[in-house]
Amino acid sequence: MPRVLLILPSATYRAHDFTRAAADVGVDLVVASDRRQAMSAVLGDRALVLPLNRPRDAAERIYEHAQRLPLDAVVAVDDQGVKTAALAASRLGLKSSAPDAVARTRDKFAMRQALAGDGVRQPEFRVAEPGDDVAGIAEEVGLPAVIKPLSLSASKGVIRVDTAAAAVRTAERVRSIAGDLAQPLLVESFVPGDEVAVEGLLRGGALETLAMFDKPDPLDGPYFEETIYVTPSRKPAGVQEAIEGMTARAAAALGLTEGPVHAELRVDGDDVTLLEIAARSIGGLCSRALRFGAGVSLEEVILRHALDLPLADLARADTASGVMMLPIPRAGILHEVGGQDDARAVPGIAGLEISIAAGRPVKALPEGDRYLGFVFARGDTPADVDTALREAHARLDVDIRDPDVAVA
Repeated sequence: MPRVLLILPSATYRAHDFTRAAADVGVDLVVASDRRQAMSAVLGDRALVLPLNRPRDAAERIYEHAQRLPLDAVVAVDDQGVKTAALAASRLGLKSSAPDAVARTRDKFAMRQALAGDGVRQPEFRVAEPGDDVAGIAEEVGLPAVIKPLSLSASKGVIRVDTAAAAVRTAERVRSIAGDLAQPLLVESFVPGDEVAVEGLLRGGALETLAMFDKPDPLDGPYFEETIYVTPSRKPAGVQEAIEGMTARAAAALGLTEGPVHAELRVDGDDVTLLEIAARSIGGLCSRALRFGAGVSLEEVILRHALDLPLADLARADTASGVMMLPIPRAGILHEVGGQDDARAVPGIAGLEISIAAGRPVKALPEGDRYLGFVFARGDTPADVDTALREAHARLDVDIRDPDVAVA
């Protein structure tokens, strides 16, 4: 039985789906996290605590652990673990992209530099160090501009500014969100157009597109909260080819060669612009919108690839599908989410999961980085899926209260 070490950060949405996929594939599982797990005493050597904020130290712990319990693959499920996984896999001689390539995906400036070196179409960009003239930098890249931290994900701290004066105030806010007032920031030009996402798998440097998602809601700022993903894309065939080609070129420019990638791009007419590419699969619970071959999950595809197990059929299921990441409308304490049964009753809805418990604090973007939950839909056409997701969302009644209001 092959043995896989899964890096599951304590805040991940994906523990259940990956552990279930491991059972389906038939692997011996070692679970690593940034915090001690409730079942650690029972799991013994199959539970590991890692300092994920120090990837080299974490990778060294994995290497030492593997001397006692040999591993056949190291797989990270979220951004927090990708550098550790790449370093550990490289040290152990296991399948992975090069650690330097993966590290570039976790530093937005390093990513921009690598893409620029290969001529990949992307936003104009500059780095703003503390004390720099942010207003002038924003005017240099072109207004409107987008200011973002270098390493956060899920659109946390990403804010559009329309004036030079707003750039100065926003830079202070972004640094505060990042928790480091001395952190450099990325200032880049805002790219108009529709946003799409590509879910792919790299095998020996070649990209295989698993799914292409349209994001039908406009993402024009000032914050960039993603909501609906629908596949297959409704973009013209020629545009889809350009999207796939740019994603493959971006992966090559960064030096990525193995494993899942998730890319975000903008399409304005025939112009395609690469926003970002990550060395991991789609986040949250969104992968549940995808099935391949005879019902194989994305997580199973990832594990099979890491272990060099057969991947016979990666064709996506024929029906259209999609997911809505439920937005958090404001900060406060979540009291309840009403109307869930009504939402599930909408034709085409395949599932609804609220991922934040009642009584817990919630934050809206750009300070927050989590979603209220996820709604899943399937249908004959992408338009059917889009309609079902919107109707289900309309039936939900989200009750968020101020912290000083008691939650029953």
